[in-house]
Amino acid sequence: MIGKFITFEGPDGAGKTSVMHKVVEQFQSQLGDRMLVTREPGGNKISEQIRRVILDRKNTEMDYRTEALLYAAARRQHLVETILPALKTNKLVLCDRYVDSSVAYQGAGRQIGMQAVAQMNEFATEKLLPFKTIYFDIPVEVGLNRIAKHRDSSKIDRLDVETVAFHRRVHQGYLQIINSNQRRFLVIDATQPIEKVVEDTTHAIHQIASEFFEEDSL
Repeated sequence: MIGKFITFEGPDGAGKTSVMHKVVEQFQSQLGDRMLVTREPGGNKISEQIRRVILDRKNTEMDYRTEALLYAAARRQHLVETILPALKTNKLVLCDRYVDSSVAYQGAGRQIGMQAVAQMNEFATEKLLPFKTIYFDIPVEVGLNRIAKHRDSSKIDRLDVETVAFHRRVHQGYLQIINSNQRRFLVIDATQPIEKVVEDTTHAIHQIASEFFEEDSL
């Protein structure tokens, strides 16, 4: 692989998806088809179908291990059909969530074991990890208040309506992952105004993937 793989992670309400969209708008004219922007679960037809099953608020009876396996299945299809081909053709791949989300949400949040979920995803991804992961940090209550105030009710999924205790476990899970992978993670304060978060993120990607940008764009 000769491209560069960067993932965006964060607890619910951190604003990472909104920030990612704004950053991509800035990069699009310069990078064009040298950049792939994708998400998990999803990113292609099969993975998007699995996404709908996972996040459907009607699927309240879904077993936690079933949920974790579905995420891993969607990720496997996403990897082989979307991410790997892009990396092999020297593209900058920006992905909204990846393995760390499963380890934090299902491993820590669902309490089925961070190591068990990590091992499941090692099988699904053949141990492929991002070159760098940008983590948007925000206190749990602040993130959930943002969702309650600003997110369209039609976009609130099964995980958004989980208990505060669940989201606190997810946040702690992320902190454990970061502590164990400090060289891979870059942490951004998501409590800042969105303009500042976008600025910090744009600067970070320029530094991480400098080979994709001309010197006069920095």
